[in-house]
Amino acid sequence: MRNFWGLMRAYWFSDKWKEAWTLTLVVAFFTALSSKAGVWFAEASGELFNSIAYYHDAANKNPLEALLINAGILVALVVFKDAGITGTKAFVSATLHRRWRGWLDSRFNDALLDDNHTHFHAQNGSDTVPDNIDQRVQESIKGMTGGAIGLAMGVIAVASSLFFVGQKLLETSTEVHGLEFLGDYGSAVLAFVVVVAYVPVNTYIAIKLGGMLERLSIRMQKAEGSYRGELTTFLRRSFHVAASRGENVQKAMHGRLYVDIDRTWGKLNWVNASYDSFERIYNFVGARVVAYAPGLIPFVHNRIDLKGYITGAELVNSLISQCSWFIHVMPAIATLRANSRRVMDLAEAIENVQKPAEFYRQTGQSDFRYTTQNPVFGLTIQNLQLNHQGHRAEPFLVSERLRFRRGEWTFLKGESGCGKTSLIKALNGLWPHGGGTIVFPEGITTFYAAQEVKLPQVTLKELVCLPQGAAQHSDASAAAALHKAGLGDFIEFMGEETRTGKTWDQLLSGGQKQKLVVARILLHQPGLLFLDEATGALDPEGKVAFHQAIKDNCPGVTVISVMHEAVPPRSASGEEFYHSVLTIADGATSKKPLAPTLPVELTTILANPEPVNDGWLRLPRIRQRQK
Repeated sequence: MRNFWGLMRAYWFSDKWKEAWTLTLVVAFFTALSSKAGVWFAEASGELFNSIAYYHDAANKNPLEALLINAGILVALVVFKDAGITGTKAFVSATLHRRWRGWLDSRFNDALLDDNHTHFHAQNGSDTVPDNIDQRVQESIKGMTGGAIGLAMGVIAVASSLFFVGQKLLETSTEVHGLEFLGDYGSAVLAFVVVVAYVPVNTYIAIKLGGMLERLSIRMQKAEGSYRGELTTFLRRSFHVAASRGENVQKAMHGRLYVDIDRTWGKLNWVNASYDSFERIYNFVGARVVAYAPGLIPFVHNRIDLKGYITGAELVNSLISQCSWFIHVMPAIATLRANSRRVMDLAEAIENVQKPAEFYRQTGQSDFRYTTQNPVFGLTIQNLQLNHQGHRAEPFLVSERLRFRRGEWTFLKGESGCGKTSLIKALNGLWPHGGGTIVFPEGITTFYAAQEVKLPQVTLKELVCLPQGAAQHSDASAAAALHKAGLGDFIEFMGEETRTGKTWDQLLSGGQKQKLVVARILLHQPGLLFLDEATGALDPEGKVAFHQAIKDNCPGVTVISVMHEAVPPRSASGEEFYHSVLTIADGATSKKPLAPTLPVELTTILANPEPVNDGWLRLPRIRQRQK
């Protein structure tokens, strides 16, 4: 689906091909029937005008009856054509639109949300990241599919109209003065010549205006997507804006973003207004001048009567109208091209990142190797280096060899910006540039807990069971995990998506969200746990409870943790949770066993020594702890 025609035909050659072709054939049938009804309408119009013109003719014995019958037939045809044929065609085409869009939407969602983390790589992988992916998947796909169906129906209408209307023009054709060499086909040939001369010239003008519409439509989509994205981000951090009194700054930012929308919209309005004026003039000239011109010569020379003249003019008008579909739908074509371009760009981005390593090598080094080993050896890292994007970028972090034993808890520390989070991301395959070998324990599950917790709008049980489905865990096990994590008050609401009109993402505080992460850990029992500042929203007691819950309920888990604290937390009884410290400094790593801690009494005394007259410090005698 990286090119226009591949995108257009994908649904019709998919596993849904029977559905697609059935709906398409039904739409084509009613479109052709509508063109045939146009011929019937032209004939009925001729009969009505004829009954009006000869109402007072002496030969007309029942003028009123003839007039009413012809008027009734014309009205019946209008109802049949517009309410019956056109209404049914609209319903079936809308169904085709809905099914095609649904299929295409599911394909993009499956592609973005695969095990390859395509959604992440597509947004973070290169300088050509597709903007506003949400808009592309929803608005662009919807507009593209609807526009494509409309254009396809236009093509079918043109073809069927040329057949039915052209056939009728040939049947009613007559000799034209000055074109006697054409015989009885003179008026039909003249009608075709007029249509061929009138439609293409105006179509060329429409194409030029359509190109301007396409460019402005793409620019408008980008501008509106950026503005909408900033509004969404602002609403998520509404509290922070209010707390910092940053409304004026936020308002100025919105103003700057809206300027692009306003300017583009202004240009778009000018082009749309120009196109609307052009189309109205084109329609009037075509229906009232061009359509009546071919039959005027044979009518003047008495080759045809008024009825034949009106019928022929209506047929030519119908032919012009059908052949002008390109002009009538040029704004839709411009929108279709704009939407399809954005959908194709997204499809191309998705396909490009199917092999992440090769994709990232286009913008820098990417030579990570992930493998497994016997779980008794734990997690091993060899010759790791992390770079920023760029082929000449120097590594900002280098580590020759690191090993994390099974069941070992490691505290990762270093100054802000030294690469702690980048290291955690690299171990999880989420840092693109650099290289090295990461050897995982075979057969164990991993869990990555980040500082910021975003919750989708699902039930509380589903939130606890993530990333697995709710059906894979019993209500009792989910409730037990919530209780152990300190969220027992919410157990009775596990089956609800909202509470008091708020989603769980809105209802739970930052600390409660991190307790929800603990509940997930306890439920899934990972063998390897990464904590990336996962206790940042908890108070000291909450951090101790966080670690204690994991310690008590996840035996044998290997933990690698990043925290803001200078020293890792200890249990309420003073025992260490962590066994080792991994320090990052000057672009290198060093791992050491955690130094023994001093007794609480000694720590207090050293922090508050008693001065004496000779300038030395006197330390009270400390009773030795009993082992």
